[in-house]
Amino acid sequence: MKTFVMNAIDKVGFMDKPIPKPGPNDAIIKTTMALICTSDSHTVHGAIGPRENLTLGHEAVGIVHEVGPEVRKLKRGDRVVSGAITPDWGDTFSQAGHSSQSGGALGGWKFANIKDGVFAEYFHVNEADANLAKIPAHVSDDVAVYCADMLSTGLVGAEAANIPIGGSVAIFALGPVGLMAVAGTRLRGAGKIIAVDSVAKRCELAKFYGADVTLDPSKEDVVARIIAMTGGYGVDSAIEALGADETFQNAVAVTRPGGTISNVGYHGKGEFVHLPRLAWGVGMAEKVITTSLCPGGSLRMERMLQLLESKRIDPTPMTTHRFKFSEMERAFEVMDKKLDGVIKPLIIF
Repeated sequence: MKTFVMNAIDKVGFMDKPIPKPGPNDAIIKTTMALICTSDSHTVHGAIGPRENLTLGHEAVGIVHEVGPEVRKLKRGDRVVSGAITPDWGDTFSQAGHSSQSGGALGGWKFANIKDGVFAEYFHVNEADANLAKIPAHVSDDVAVYCADMLSTGLVGAEAANIPIGGSVAIFALGPVGLMAVAGTRLRGAGKIIAVDSVAKRCELAKFYGADVTLDPSKEDVVARIIAMTGGYGVDSAIEALGADETFQNAVAVTRPGGTISNVGYHGKGEFVHLPRLAWGVGMAEKVITTSLCPGGSLRMERMLQLLESKRIDPTPMTTHRFKFSEMERAFEVMDKKLDGVIKPLIIF
């Protein structure tokens, strides 16, 4: 089968590999559609260290090709989505309620981290009954594929932010995760949603997903503006959806005492992330900082699919580009360098 791999740091390309075989509880999925994520770029540029000929990608849907003998809920031909995070559900961390960390820090993140990912004609899923969800007949693949990461990650950013009904929230960075966080804050009942980004198209989409106000950090001091907009107190909750030191500091700075900062950004550069000391109340402002990795598992995927089925959220306006799998090198370049106004490129197999 054809795969798209990270040959080494800063080097990608196609490679032939054998079609994987399932273990007793596993499944092999024939890929139909996938999405490229900025975290794929982080990986290629060395954010998690060197990888040699590792198949990239963690967002995909497909058709069940083969299952192991112990798989009970799935059969060949089922149309399914896999979460980007595929925990081992018997693991200690999973049992403690932190399935995304199964096996240790970030251990539920297997695709394109500790095993081959989904940018391949076929991919392997561990614990298939627990990590795959059947896609409803009238939810198309190009919609369902967003459940794998962007929808689940953006919404957990809102879930972890502890937004009071009618409360205020600021979302920093409006990439796909930030945009889905905007949608999530609306679903969670936020009364004032402030979205921050310097790209006009992304700000337009943020309003589509429920933002009341959009601010451009290249044109004004967004921290001062948000503090002023909230009567000098700051927002109840802030969501950092980029993974940058500056936006993290801004999220802390605009959050009122007793509020929550929810970090879902991937901090792929630098040795440290800093806290603004005074805005943090010199360590005593009772501001809670939460961190989340995209929740996985069949139940999570089923719930995301229900949101799509009921049309609570439509993620497809984020699909700015479509490429054939054979065009993967160009598609990766477009996403990696953020060319041509890209938000999310869809790969069609």
